[in-house]
Amino acid sequence: MRVTEIPVEDSLFPGFRLLDVATSGARIRVRTGGEGPPLLLLHGYPQTHVLWHKVANLLKHRFTLVCADLRGYGDSDKPLTDGEHFPYSKRAMALDMAQVMSTLGHERFAVGAHDRGARVAHRLALDHADRVTRLATLDIAPTREMYANTTDAFARAYWHWFFLIQPAPFPERMIEADPEAYWRKKCGSGSAGLTPFAPEALAHYLRCFSDPRTIHGSCEDYRAAATVDIHHDDEDGGRKLTQPLLALWGENGVICRCFEPLALWRERAHNVQGHALPGGHYLAEEIPDLVAAEFTAFFGEAP
Repeated sequence: MRVTEIPVEDSLFPGFRLLDVATSGARIRVRTGGEGPPLLLLHGYPQTHVLWHKVANLLKHRFTLVCADLRGYGDSDKPLTDGEHFPYSKRAMALDMAQVMSTLGHERFAVGAHDRGARVAHRLALDHADRVTRLATLDIAPTREMYANTTDAFARAYWHWFFLIQPAPFPERMIEADPEAYWRKKCGSGSAGLTPFAPEALAHYLRCFSDPRTIHGSCEDYRAAATVDIHHDDEDGGRKLTQPLLALWGENGVICRCFEPLALWRERAHNVQGHALPGGHYLAEEIPDLVAAEFTAFFGEAP
């Protein structure tokens, strides 16, 4: 796989390299740096790897960090989709990340992930169980169980789950009319508003999300989650994660209000621990010191 170094144009990750890594299905934008055991960090919707900038600067002396843009997001490729949405399945996204880590020389690694990235990480830990040593998730419960336990309160709070899965190009056209207003509404509706987002990070998010290909790719991510991803989950036949899993969620967020995260994760993994943190959905940017401390303690343990 080919690696291309990109000139760094921001100050969010001092001392980190910016790379494009070619996988079998996409070109993935990656920020990497630090020292110590490898830790892959994955972002959620509608953001990019930049959401880790505060946490990364707290962890870089303990871990070799790989912060990647998922396919369809940020500055990674936006592959053409198909009728089954497979190119945006968590299986396809997970394979990207497995190949990125191989190319960078990390055969075994831990994963910390937020939101959509945590859904990719879940599939990564299933499909590449021999490579993922530990998994930490931020503010999610498993996808299949969240759909199965949908309530009125959840549907109202996570309206975008049901909007984005509508057939193309309906949601794309609505969002493309004013992507910045949509982004600010979606990400600013939580308990902390827009305050977690540093100005330089916010400018980056808005630049990336203004691309119609990103809007389409992120819609495809959600369409896959409601279809092919659940099919892949069902095919697992009850197979559970064997790696230690740390589930963290915001005590002011929807996951805490509408679900029992530990109970649901114990349906999908053998070894689960976790608790709520004093924040909302965007924990890595709202309370980075607490997230970094949790990651340091959890990922610092022996595999």
